Amino acid sequence: MENYINIIYNPQKNDWKELLRGKNGQTDKTNENGVKLILKNIMESGDKALLSYVKIFDNINIKASELVVSEKEFEEATSKISNELSYAINCAISNVKKFHTAQKSPDISVETMPGVTCRQKSIPIGKVGLYIPGGTVPAKLAGCKEIVLCTPVNKEGKIAPEVLYCAKLCGVDKVYRVGGPAAIAAMAYGTESIPKVDKIFGPGNSYVTIAKQLISNDICAIDMPAGPSEVMILADDSANAQFICADFLAQLEHGNDSQAVLATTSPSLAKQVQSLLKEQIEELSRKGYIYESLKKSRIVVLSSAEELAEIANEYAPEHLIICTENYRELAEEIENAGSIFLGNYSTESAGDYASGTNHTLPTGGWTQSYSGVNLQSFTKKITIQEITKEGLKNIGKIIQTMAYAEGLDAHAKSVSIRMEE
Repeated sequence: MENYINIIYNPQKNDWKELLRGKNGQTDKTNENGVKLILKNIMESGDKALLSYVKIFDNINIKASELVVSEKEFEEATSKISNELSYAINCAISNVKKFHTAQKSPDISVETMPGVTCRQKSIPIGKVGLYIPGGTVPAKLAGCKEIVLCTPVNKEGKIAPEVLYCAKLCGVDKVYRVGGPAAIAAMAYGTESIPKVDKIFGPGNSYVTIAKQLISNDICAIDMPAGPSEVMILADDSANAQFICADFLAQLEHGNDSQAVLATTSPSLAKQVQSLLKEQIEELSRKGYIYESLKKSRIVVLSSAEELAEIANEYAPEHLIICTENYRELAEEIENAGSIFLGNYSTESAGDYASGTNHTLPTGGWTQSYSGVNLQSFTKKITIQEITKEGLKNIGKIIQTMAYAEGLDAHAKSVSIRMEE
């Protein structure tokens, strides 16, 4: 039987970027124009346009009053959650709270010169909009005043009870049954039913990513560009091929545009994983997604251990699993990654669900300049300065000199008028 994926041996470094990401960095103008039309229609027509898109994309007919999830639906969702799942969800939320609570940073106050005091304080963002899975727990911990959540419905036209159960536990104020670019537009511009928010969080497909980038240029802040999910695995002879294959496929079942990359110094490990893919795929239910995502996935054999860190920093993955003998040392060489998983037993699924880290992360190489969602993502920083008479004597001449150098006489005058007094 033909292999699902070919092994690429010792590619040239100049070819790494295109080999791994192809030309998907170029925005598909057709998709962008389609998303622009959705944003425009919802901005202009509110609920009327929003409901039409719910019918088109989710295939359900609902009234505006039915967009928001009722209290009865929350109660029904809770009744459908097994004790085992309830325990698992509560443990996961507890871990997330522990890790994100530790991220709280104190306000600072520094006297930069005698009589010149500068402060910085953190203020929670007022209204945040979450697109599943978003960042519900840290938003609550940060103290955001209003948290709304949008999520698409399932094939039965309902929101999964697990989603509603988690939303209730995490203190979400309102949940709306709408997904895709339409949800992003509704939260960015506001409609008669869905409030306008100050910042939008959460990953999605390429259309959602385009929508977030467009509204960030127009009216609303976003967390980061977060599109189709991806994982890179770095491995040597010490790695377990069965584990690596399982992590490879776990990533691909997210959707038909996901990507997994194995970079290894071991040709034998590469062949083992290539062979095991056939075996493990047969045990899985989401074969359709996996087969499609395999087309853009890669197994790459490199000639040296040094190249493992180099190719990871070039690819800048959302998730990075390091299964090498010196995984801790190798991790210190990584500069571009959303979240790193160390050793044979640190499955990426732990980060998705329960370890405590946030799994809303930059994709598509954006980890070169963006961090994943964290507690600080839900706050804004305000600086405060207080200058006494003594402080103005100390700093006034400096201000005036720089103001005159820039040709801004009024700036200099604002100092001299005080110093004369």
